[in-house]
This record gives sequence, structure tokens and C-alpha cells, in this order.
Amino acid sequence: MELSYLFQQLGIALGLGLLVGLQRESAASPLGGVRTFPLVTLFGAVCGLLASFYGGWMIGFGLLALTGLIALGKQAELHKQEAEVGLTTEAAMLLMFAVGAYLISGQRAIAIAIGGCVAVLLHYKGQLHYAVAHLDENDLKAIMQFALISLVILPVLPNRTYGPYAVLNPRQIWWMVVLIVGISLGGYIVYKFFGTQAGILLGGILGGMISSTATTVSYAKRTRDTPGLANLAAIVVMIASAVVYARLQLEIATVAPHFLPVAAGPLSAMLLLLALCSAVLWFWNRRAAGEMPAQENPSELKAALVFGLLYAAILFAVAAVKQHFGNRGLYVVAVLSGLTDVDAITLSTAQLVNTARMSAEEGWKIILTATLSNLVFKAGAIAALGSRALLVKVACCYAVVMLAGLLLLFLR
Repeated sequence: MELSYLFQQLGIALGLGLLVGLQRESAASPLGGVRTFPLVTLFGAVCGLLASFYGGWMIGFGLLALTGLIALGKQAELHKQEAEVGLTTEAAMLLMFAVGAYLISGQRAIAIAIGGCVAVLLHYKGQLHYAVAHLDENDLKAIMQFALISLVILPVLPNRTYGPYAVLNPRQIWWMVVLIVGISLGGYIVYKFFGTQAGILLGGILGGMISSTATTVSYAKRTRDTPGLANLAAIVVMIASAVVYARLQLEIATVAPHFLPVAAGPLSAMLLLLALCSAVLWFWNRRAAGEMPAQENPSELKAALVFGLLYAAILFAVAAVKQHFGNRGLYVVAVLSGLTDVDAITLSTAQLVNTARMSAEEGWKIILTATLSNLVFKAGAIAALGSRALLVKVACCYAVVMLAGLLLLFLR
């Protein structure tokens, strides 16, 4: 190891230790502060350096020695009756020792990221406790169900294709479930902190992240009982419909990054047009007020299974139709699937583009067709469940958007 590189690593260890030590000093931790943590991190780096000459037992010996020092310090606190409840500082010391040791033989970027995360976690103690305190049993259940979906079920699924057309891969199908549930759960958690008083803009954004169709139905039902909410509902529905196009681009970027540059143009154009319609509605009705409807847990296992089956069915249908009927038959599948869900057809199309079974140009047209079909479905839901005033406002905006979408499909 070159001398200059070694000094750089030791300097980084010192800096990370100072960063964490500064935070512990500001928190008045009796066990360690702005001097102790740099020494601990440097100790770990020196043990890592010695391990390269004398073997890995040097790191184990250093960790054992540090554990003994921490135990002595904690015992002294107990005698002075100054001990804090918890082991946060002690755990931070052990982790920073490991960061120092890893700096010598591991990747610098990872060590720096871990050290920075330690400082951030320690500093935002109050905010983290506040966040946990505002999560009820249903919210914790949603998080744990997402952990079940992503950390328990996903890793054990076989990563191979089954059936005709070679498109049904259990792990890839469930990965799409994890992606959709994760996006929806993120919006749901944000909604829980802002509550029903989320406001028009945030209500529409969160509604689009969680489920634009569910948001449309919820607001439509409210306007049937309270026609005066039509202005508010129209704004939220339009914002949620616009967010769908941002959400779809995020899904495409995750599944098929090289497909995004092709699809981003038309999808962004639709997003901007819907955003413009939302802005016009807001300008004329900016004094409207109301509460966001209650949102359901998006990580229910039953809902995840239903989406997984829907995604697999659409993926299979698209592959079968393309092989037997050509590209024209795909638009029928897009229209039918878009009536209820645009995520499944978007992910299945992106997956086919990613595996070169469909061209990127054909792919974005399929996705756009599905979104236009979904707009028709939402307009029908408003007509069946909502007030006439809401239908008129949303239908006028949707008509403009539909015309623009059709022009994109036939002129590009």
C-alpha cells in the first residue's frame, strides 16, 4: 500500500470519527464524544493495517479490547448513576471501529457511506422517534407486510422461466409486485404523516402514487353526497392522473433503463398536459378546501397476489398475442388491461422491450394506449358514482388529453 494512499485512508477514518464524535458530544453522551470516536475509528484502521501483516486476528483482538473498554466505561457510569437507558453510543463505537478497519482493506466509498449513515441516524433521533410514534398498528402491519413481500418471499422464488413463450419467471414477476407495492407504500406512509388534511396538491400527488383509480372513485363518491366538493375533487383527480405518467416513467427506469429515453418524450408530454389542466382548474378554484379520503394499506398480501397474477396474465397475453396476431393485437390487450390497471401492462411491456421481444417504439405506444383506456375507465367511474359537475370538469380535461394522446399515437 502506497504511503500517500495510507495517509488518505487514515485521514478519512479521522474525519468520520470526528463527524460521529461531534454528534455524540452535542448529545452530551458520557461514554464518548469528539475525542473518543476519532480514536476508536483510527484504532480500527490501525488494526486493519496490522491485519494485513499479522493476520485477521488483529482485528478480532482490537474489537475484544474495545468491548472491554466500553464495558469498563459503562460500569463507571453505573456507579455514578449516570447511565443512559440503551446502547446507542456503545453500538456506534463498535461500528465505527469496524468502519476504520474496513477502510484499509475494503472499498472507501462504502466505508464513508456507513460512517455518514451512523452520524445521520444518531443526529435524527428525535425525528425518528416522532415518526415511529405516529405510526399506528395498521401502519406497522403495512411495513411488515412489505418486508414479507420483499425480504422473505422474493429471495426464495425460482429465477427461471416456465411455460410457453418463456416469459413467466416467478422471481421477476414478484419483483414487479415489490416495485409497485413499494411505490404505493411510500405514498401511503407520507399520507399518514400529513393525514386527511393533505391539501389539494399533496392530496393529488399522494393519490397518484398510491392509486389514481382509487383516488378518483373516492372523490367521485364524495361529490355525489356533497356536490360543493366538485371543484376540489376535479383538481385532485387531474393531479393524480398526471402523477400516473411520472410513476410509469419511474417503473420503466427501474425495469428497462434503456427504454426510458424513448418512452419519456410522449409520456412526459401527457404529464405536462395533465399538469397544465390541473393548473387551470386550480387557478379558477384555488380557494377550494377539503380533506383527502382515507387510504387503504397498499401492501396487503392478497392485493399483492392479485397484482402478481394480473401482471403474469398480461405478460403471457402480450407474448402470445404478439406471436400469433402480430403487433396490432397488442393494442387490444392494452385497452383491456388499461381499464383496471396500467402498472401491469407498463411493466410487462418494459420487460419485453428489455429482452428485445418488442421494439421501444412499439412499447411506448402500447403503454400510452393503456393509459388512455384508463382515463376512459376513470371518466366512466365518475359518471356512475360522482356528481354531474365533477363529470363535466374532468371530462372536458380528459377530452383534450385523449385527443393529444391519439395524435401522438397516429402522427409519431
